[in-house]
Amino acid sequence: MTHGDFVWYELATSDLGAAQTFYEGISAWAIEPLGTPDMDYRLAKIGDRQVAGLMAIMEMMADKAPAWRGYIGVDDVDAMADRIKQAGGTIGHGPEDIPSIGRFAACADPQGATFMIFQGEGQPPAGLSPETPGAMGWHELTTSDWDAAWTFYSGLFGWQKEIAVDIGDMGTYQTFTINGVHAGGMMNAPGRPAWRFYITVDDIDAAAKKITDGGATIQMGPHEVPGGAWIVMAVDPQGAAFAVSGPKKG
Repeated sequence: MTHGDFVWYELATSDLGAAQTFYEGISAWAIEPLGTPDMDYRLAKIGDRQVAGLMAIMEMMADKAPAWRGYIGVDDVDAMADRIKQAGGTIGHGPEDIPSIGRFAACADPQGATFMIFQGEGQPPAGLSPETPGAMGWHELTTSDWDAAWTFYSGLFGWQKEIAVDIGDMGTYQTFTINGVHAGGMMNAPGRPAWRFYITVDDIDAAAKKITDGGATIQMGPHEVPGGAWIVMAVDPQGAAFAVSGPKKG
């Protein structure tokens, strides 16, 4: 694990069984129980590679709405939690240990978008190419002030600006790299500030059909973006926002 990378993704949902059926239907994931005795936590895998977790919304969670959240790897969770607060962010839970797994804290940036920080035990798995079907290949922040958000995240995690795309009346879409990898973008948008994660697929039109057939709502797309990829932005049947990205084959 390298400091600043997104290292894990987790869905908290109101219907765990239905969510498993939906995401297995639209992605390259096989989802199976972790096997912990005290909670039903399920692992999304590409072959033997774990990429995400699914769980029921817990009473301790401040926000009970279904949502995906991303974990950012850090070298020291406690020290980073202090830095986050000094930079204007907040800590909603933790730091806390997950026995034999690592240490984490639930955080929010100054505009209110939530994210997690994580320090794992042992050797992390090898990196996964963003182009691999089933990988979370893109990380997108919509917020009330992307420039301020950029100062916050880049200062804490060392992210680097890449391409600034003019998106007309909506202003600038600022892409960024994480440890040299083309990784995500930020933009101003109405609504609650939030991160949205893009699942890589091998056929965007087939994925769009699976999304609607599975009972989700498409908000935009299929839509071509700079660089030639196609995207679909959607809300799953339980209400969690997500997106998919991939080539158009037809």
